[in-house]
Amino acid sequence: EAAARRKGKTRRGRGKARNEGLLSKQKRSRRMKANDRERNRMHHLNSALDALRSVLPTFPDDAKLTKIETLRFAHNYIWALTQSLRLA
Repeated sequence: EAAARRKGKTRRGRGKARNEGLLSKQKRSRRMKANDRERNRMHHLNSALDALRSVLPTFPDDAKLTKIETLRFAHNYIWALTQSLRLA
């Protein structure tokens, strides 16, 4: 048994705990990177929606449109512009 341990055929002791600790760090690192990607994605989406809101015709005293309201308003506005071009 001692000879087998020296050759590395059996594992005992802290090796497993060390690997589990490393896996835990890797999982945490992956989760943090995924969170950063999602945060950046949402930041870019919100910036794009703000840019879209800025070109839609609304009254200045109107409250900020929600995301879905902005998309629906943009869709309807584009449809209305298309119809007015067809009629012209």
